[in-house]
Amino acid sequence: MSASITSECDASEAIYAICVREHPEKLPVSYNQEEGGIALTELTSQICKLSQKMMGSSRWKIAVVVFLSVAEMLMPIEADEHEHTYTDKEEVVLWMNTVGPYHNRQETYKYFSLPFCVGTKKTISHYHETLGEALQGVELEFSGLDIKFKDEVMQTTYCEIELDKAKRDAFVYAIKNHYWYQMYIDDLPIWGIVGEADENGEDHYLWTYKKLEIGFNGNRIVDVNLTSEGKVKLVPNTRIAMSYSVKWKKSDVKFEDRFDKYLDPSFFQHRIHWFSIFNSFMMVIFLVGLVSMILMRTLRKDYARYSKEEEMDDMDRDLGDEYGWKQVHGDVFRPSSHPMIFSSLIGSGCQIFSVSFIVIVVAMVEDLYTERGSMLSTAIFVYAATSPVNGYFGGSLYAKQGGRRWIKQMFIGAFLIPAMVCGTAFFINFIAMYYHASRAIPFGTMVAVCCICLFVILPLNLVGTILGRNLSGQPNFPCRVNAVPRPIPEKKWFMEPAVIVCLGGILPFGSIFIEMYFIFTSFWAYKIYYVYGFMMLVLVILCIVTVCVTIVCTYFLLNAEDYRWQWTSFLSAASTAVYVYMYSFYYYFFKTKMYGLFQTSFYFGYMAVFSTSLGIMCGAVGYVGTSAFVRKIYTNVKID
Repeated sequence: MSASITSECDASEAIYAICVREHPEKLPVSYNQEEGGIALTELTSQICKLSQKMMGSSRWKIAVVVFLSVAEMLMPIEADEHEHTYTDKEEVVLWMNTVGPYHNRQETYKYFSLPFCVGTKKTISHYHETLGEALQGVELEFSGLDIKFKDEVMQTTYCEIELDKAKRDAFVYAIKNHYWYQMYIDDLPIWGIVGEADENGEDHYLWTYKKLEIGFNGNRIVDVNLTSEGKVKLVPNTRIAMSYSVKWKKSDVKFEDRFDKYLDPSFFQHRIHWFSIFNSFMMVIFLVGLVSMILMRTLRKDYARYSKEEEMDDMDRDLGDEYGWKQVHGDVFRPSSHPMIFSSLIGSGCQIFSVSFIVIVVAMVEDLYTERGSMLSTAIFVYAATSPVNGYFGGSLYAKQGGRRWIKQMFIGAFLIPAMVCGTAFFINFIAMYYHASRAIPFGTMVAVCCICLFVILPLNLVGTILGRNLSGQPNFPCRVNAVPRPIPEKKWFMEPAVIVCLGGILPFGSIFIEMYFIFTSFWAYKIYYVYGFMMLVLVILCIVTVCVTIVCTYFLLNAEDYRWQWTSFLSAASTAVYVYMYSFYYYFFKTKMYGLFQTSFYFGYMAVFSTSLGIMCGAVGYVGTSAFVRKIYTNVKID
């Protein structure tokens, strides 16, 4: 009996359930699918590619060389297999990666943590492990199978398993929990299932024969398929022979298009996806038009009334009728409470926006999903390279608000996001170590990340802080700040900052929640996210909606003579993160079948990091747009 999955068969939960329910005799035992959009490759290799395409000046080349040198010293690489070209009879390595339950994608273990046996070949000509692979839990181990380019292998036994009771129990546990394993040939992923149970669930069978079919075009590998055969019943105290075969076939697939078979256009380019983008775009047009109409009409009336009052004598003015946003001109540019934390959040949000924009642009130009770790490596490199953005915006804002402890502010701004990410990863790492999962981050990798933070991010943040304080750190406000704060009058409950903050994130979340589903599915399920044009549109729509909402909220707050607009504008936009995190609960319980302490803590831990980062970015975008609006309206008003 044999079973296999072709490239057209999607390894989603729906297909899996259908296969099990309707065709139990054809249970899928192989799957050629990459792990979402976050696969792993060499950090230094990706840095070289990005530095050549994005940075041409000598200063940036020097910075890239320094960064590259540090990475190479931290994570030495003996050889590189990413040339993707072979000569006849040249060695082709089959890497065994990880194994784990199908429904818990992040709960992965070393392939040989199950009692599989190793092939007869002991040495290979190259090996590599990078920082990105270690962070993502990639555990590449040599399979021991002797595979040569264009050299076919008939069915050959490469090892035997002495199946005692402990080994049988391990395989039975894996089969009951639907364990899948992943392999790589020339960076092409291959998925297979460990075994299957009979209809009654009493007898369990192990797939023992790996039938590999490799397609080549010229001197490059462009296609890999796995068919598992040889179903053997698990009986204690027996010997199970593991075998493999390799068949080479010529293919017309171009090397540049070899990952197209792993994509799922019917899912990501569904009409619902297009409709969600159109719906969000209509929301943007409506909001921009509404904001323009309301604010311009209202402000025009306000300007006319204030100009008329300027022409009147003091005795002619109706002092009892004075109200509105002009009355707080002496307090509206007062420094916010906790200016150090506030400026650090704004700087970090501007950096997150820069990283998101640049990474999406690079992903649109380059197919980052085709190499392991390219997305993660690009994000790490871009985050480190954009550290001056954090220092510039945070340092200049802190200086404008009269802050004097700028060194402390710089440290807070530089390590705010890294500390949040590393703290969450450190907590989850304990659980991963308890489970002996491959997601456990090695100590050397932790040291490498700390070195990047100390020797790359911090110095660049210092440069940005100095530039920000000197170039735009002067408090050139259009209105003079009063020495004594003006008392804030009572107002209706729905104009309170707390209510505005809670309601401010609803519309921004409404513009992105459909895209959140596709992003969550690509990361937490077996799909590759590749429609980065959609993501760029959603990012632009999110920013426009956020700015419009915060401007409206701030105008009504100022019109109620409440000048506490800085934190209100930031938090009303940042509240989008709360709705995203609430949506993650819905997705976990109703869209997935995840279970267990490890997967649950991993899911909600990193969803908290994602939501918080999104909230900080939205808050910074909302504050920057609102700040420009506030400065504009008070610049056009004549103040005595």
